[in-house]
Amino acid sequence: MKKENIKNFFSNKTARTVFVLLIALLLVFAVYRVFFKGKEKTSTSYETTELEERLSQILSKIDGVGNVSVMVSEEEGRAVSAVIVFRGADSILTRMRVVDAASGALGIDKEYILVYPAES
Repeated sequence: MKKENIKNFFSNKTARTVFVLLIALLLVFAVYRVFFKGKEKTSTSYETTELEERLSQILSKIDGVGNVSVMVSEEEGRAVSAVIVFRGADSILTRMRVVDAASGALGIDKEYILVYPAES
């Protein structure tokens, strides 16, 4: 008796269309949750520290450097590496100045400082 009810249900064209649309909607929702939901959280989860703010202010005063974003990695209260993204003139001299200033301010070797220009 159950097989007959299922066959009758799917023999109706409207019922088939509604069923297929519901399945498609569920698939779209699942794809959204898997691939796009996590991206919203990552952009707001990081707060800058006082050290990063101070270093950003210092670096923004360097000739050729505009707005600066800094992220400093610390272990046991000491800076171990830094990533710096800046707006301004992207040249070797500007990057060297930024690396030198950050190295001196943080007290870490220059090789642990990564400097990148921001997208336009």
